[in-house]
Amino acid sequence: MGPAVEQAPGLAYTRGSTVPPTRMTDHQEPREPSFPEALVPVALLMGLLALSVYLFGSDSSSGPNQIALILSAAAASAIGLRNGHRWRDIESGITHGISTAMGAILILLVVGSVIGTWILAGIVPTMIYYGLLALAPSIFYVAACLICAVAALATGSSWTTAGTIGVALIGTAAAQDLHPGLAAGAIISGAYFGDKMSPLSDTTNLAPAVSGTDVFTHIRHMVWTTAPSFGAALILFTIAGLIAPAAGSGAGELDALLRTLTAQFAVGPHLLIPLVVVLGLIIRKVPAFPALLIGALLGGLFAVLFQRPALLAYVGESDLPQALLLLKGVWMALYSGFALDSGNAVLDDLLSRGGMDSMLTVVWLIMSALMFGAVMEATGMLRVLAARVLQAVHGTGSLISATLATSAGMNVIASDQYISIVLPGRMFREEYRRRSLDPKNLSRSLEDAGTLTSVLVPWNTCGAFMAQTLGVATLTYAPFVFFNLLSPVVAAAFGFANVAIARLPPPGAAGTR
Repeated sequence: MGPAVEQAPGLAYTRGSTVPPTRMTDHQEPREPSFPEALVPVALLMGLLALSVYLFGSDSSSGPNQIALILSAAAASAIGLRNGHRWRDIESGITHGISTAMGAILILLVVGSVIGTWILAGIVPTMIYYGLLALAPSIFYVAACLICAVAALATGSSWTTAGTIGVALIGTAAAQDLHPGLAAGAIISGAYFGDKMSPLSDTTNLAPAVSGTDVFTHIRHMVWTTAPSFGAALILFTIAGLIAPAAGSGAGELDALLRTLTAQFAVGPHLLIPLVVVLGLIIRKVPAFPALLIGALLGGLFAVLFQRPALLAYVGESDLPQALLLLKGVWMALYSGFALDSGNAVLDDLLSRGGMDSMLTVVWLIMSALMFGAVMEATGMLRVLAARVLQAVHGTGSLISATLATSAGMNVIASDQYISIVLPGRMFREEYRRRSLDPKNLSRSLEDAGTLTSVLVPWNTCGAFMAQTLGVATLTYAPFVFFNLLSPVVAAAFGFANVAIARLPPPGAAGTR
């Protein structure tokens, strides 16, 4: 044998060949997934989420759905690897996908602190107190809608509002022999209006994070479709109240709630100052994180100034100097929220919440959903699915309608409103940019359909929760959730009429959106 031929690393050479050595590629171009392949992880996700809701009910978002998302992401990764994608590229896509929501995750954590200190300071109790005073039997439906809107706007949670004040209101409706579907529809409409428009809401922070805009720009842009939808809903609830019977007062539970509120907290308009400050910062376009952090710290200060008995009772210790007890109480509210023990179960449930740790399950769910979406995107499957949908898109109106339909469809097939925001957001984000449409159009559409239609699906976590909590079947209240039904219709109409559609400035143009 002659001496071995020495090769440079990565060069291929055949003995006797006249072809010069060429560098071997480490990796061939991955194959484009087929449409059936792209559907496999989606079908698996649908099945696992349906099983999750069946087995765990309204608790499915507290862990089971996260496992379903991770397993579906694993299936999508396996298909991607089979098509020639490298794991390090898929992993890089996951890291990048989750990183897009880090701003929203930070805001969610500080939102938990805001909720905790604002309850402790009496800010949330004051807002709920004035909202409850507006209730009168003759205008039950519209008043119930407004009360829940105020409570959800203050807390950022439709579930908490419906599960506490909503329970009291549905009991009052039963005592007055009012239509249960209409009563539940009014409660849910108000709760979802407040949830949708509150900077304290997780979905209100998630939609702009996925779309590529900020939360306060998102909220301001939502006013265009939300205001007419909610206004029309209030008119319909007013008409329903005028033709519905109103027998008896049925106000005992609410009177007890008001008495307990004033016994546990000092209530007064001066406690709304932190709210005014935060709104002022929002108007001045201060970024969300510092604005909300200032609000949380102001809540702690107001708790020390105006709710000292409640604060000391919450800490429950006496072996420390009072100044340290007050500091400890505010600190606890920032990280673990507030817990009330008033003897009124409804009030205790409503006002025992908040803190950064209350957002950890939501953060877990968001990261899991983003992981699934990122794998679908990195392996090209999301692009294949989007291409099928975009075949029917010919203009701005049809693009917005496709976004609305996809978000609503995800609520049906995926059974979770977070997925109905994350996946369509990732699917359509590049198409909005290609058409020079401001990302706030996308974020608004995701909320108009993704957030609001979730409660209309019986097997969705939101629909299951509301039916179980209010004691009214989803299909019984669904025709009367006027706000949630009208918002996607108004959004589609605005898209086709080219009303309130913001466009990106040309490249290099001065100014801001």
